[in-house]
Amino acid sequence: FTGDFHAVSYANNFLLSVVDNHVYYGNSLNLDYRDIKFKRTIDLDDRSLREIMSSMGFKNGFPRMDGFVITAASELMAILTMSRDIKDLKECLGRILVGYTFDNQPLFASTFDAHEAMAVLLKDAIKPNLVQTLEHNPAIIHSGPFGNIATGTSSIISIQACLGLADIVVTEAGFGADLGAEKFFDIVCREGGFEPSLVVIMASIQALKYYGGVSISQLRAENIEAIKLGTDNLKTHIENLQLFHLPVIVGLNRFPSDTDKEISHTLSWIEQKLKCKCFLTEPYTKGGKGCLDIAEEIINTQGQTEQKFHYLYPLKLNPQEKIKTIAKKIYRAREVEFSKKALKDLERIESFGFSRLPVCMAKTQY
Repeated sequence: FTGDFHAVSYANNFLLSVVDNHVYYGNSLNLDYRDIKFKRTIDLDDRSLREIMSSMGFKNGFPRMDGFVITAASELMAILTMSRDIKDLKECLGRILVGYTFDNQPLFASTFDAHEAMAVLLKDAIKPNLVQTLEHNPAIIHSGPFGNIATGTSSIISIQACLGLADIVVTEAGFGADLGAEKFFDIVCREGGFEPSLVVIMASIQALKYYGGVSISQLRAENIEAIKLGTDNLKTHIENLQLFHLPVIVGLNRFPSDTDKEISHTLSWIEQKLKCKCFLTEPYTKGGKGCLDIAEEIINTQGQTEQKFHYLYPLKLNPQEKIKTIAKKIYRAREVEFSKKALKDLERIESFGFSRLPVCMAKTQY
């Protein structure tokens, strides 16, 4: 709503225009234009544009496979989210991998001298947006990277701004705890230099029924047994978050179809069987007043644990070991197999000196 997404799209496509122009005027950097790794972007979910052939006019370039990603899924959106200031933004933009030379050497955005102009295009987009909620409270909304491929969190710069203005900062991580939370802890908190003091998992009776085997068409019908079965999924999320040595609270988001009997059974079942405090939340129908109980518990609980926040893995592990750690501990995989192409890509990553970076997993949110 402030033009941030347009700026991200514009800066993204500017880089590709510079690259294509470089190839057109002789390709002195010897870029293998048949396999450019960076994609164009558009803020529209148009499946037909994901894979295209570009420069088909011949006079204005060399025909090649190309494609668009939606703006929220672009590398630039992830960079905007992870940048601490304009200087950091410029440096991160410069490290964008455009492609390789014909003799397999990497070429980055800085190689084409495009990163500084891209930073200028993003000079306003990097500023967090102060907005007002329906109850006239201030909130900061900034960036929008997808959680299934990027971090799925608000920007580091916006969180740092909030930490300087408020005693307690609440931020959301996209999708389930296996995606948003893990990436927030292992990537965003690491880079931002801050540590969370408490985690709230939002659950709903309809979701628990679905995990318990109920079809979508029957989710509004009362079904206590399905809820009990579905809490196995919630139990796994709670256990995953406890790996980070943080206190966990569950918020049960009420829907109009939820019966009083279902709510009562669910609250007691979570507290008794899962050993986790659970509070009914009703923000949709009651606004902030519908969340007072859980808010009070958050205030009383945060900062009270003797355990120290703990990352899932140390950065000194090689990329394969980091991937295995996430897959086994968070996704509950028994083993991880790497294809020949994956092993080749990982070998290339290590050769570039990137092996000590955290891993950002691409995974379906379902």
